[in-house]
Amino acid sequence: MTNSELKEFLDEKVELYNGIDFIENDPISIPHRYTKKRDIEIAGFLTATIAWGRRDLILKKANLLMELMDNSPYEFLMGADDGEWSRFEYFYYRTFQPVDLLYFLKALKRIYKEYGDMEVLFSQGVQSEGVKYAIDLFREMFFSYSPQERTKKHLANVMNGSAGKRVNMFLRWMVRDDNRGVDFGLWRSFSSKELYLPLDLHSGSVARKLGLLKRKQSDWKAVDEVTTKLREFDANDPVKYDFALFGLGVNEKF
Repeated sequence: MTNSELKEFLDEKVELYNGIDFIENDPISIPHRYTKKRDIEIAGFLTATIAWGRRDLILKKANLLMELMDNSPYEFLMGADDGEWSRFEYFYYRTFQPVDLLYFLKALKRIYKEYGDMEVLFSQGVQSEGVKYAIDLFREMFFSYSPQERTKKHLANVMNGSAGKRVNMFLRWMVRDDNRGVDFGLWRSFSSKELYLPLDLHSGSVARKLGLLKRKQSDWKAVDEVTTKLREFDANDPVKYDFALFGLGVNEKF
């Protein structure tokens, strides 16, 4: 398959899967329950944090988490007192335990109090040295409030080579704006052309079969390699092909 044929094939799959029908059974359905920016951010970030494994279980736990936050994530976070944190003592999803969740909630609260917006931290990093640096900067600030060591594994360390699938997916949700109704396009301080593919088992497997990715390990070098290739097809919006690769892998068992 030539490059032009491959681009045409992938563009057709983006057209097929990048639509509102995609939302219902995907983790992005959780932040789509909200209309206010900060609610969408918080719901999106927490949902992305636990977005590995079976999608039905991810949705079940993410819905429970929103219920525990009275379905008003920002208002709950900013108003929660010491007594209200106890409602999360029995929340867990796989290795994401109550101690991890409580740290994540309190760290988010402090970030909103200190910076007013999650986007501020990410945009500072992007404008300085790009998305990879921005993810690292955000992680550094996020874990500056003395977490347990075990909690740090739940936010990717891309500088140590992690692919950062979940945080790249969160950034796709927040930044991309193509009027198709799936991604939110809430963050305007940087653009889709700077994003990286949320590389996971499915998208990596399809990318290798299509010749988009040669590296065998699914790490940051692989993310950089496949995103660089996808930028040849659309320099302004390379991660739109996440829909194609995911759809081919999950829906079509490509």
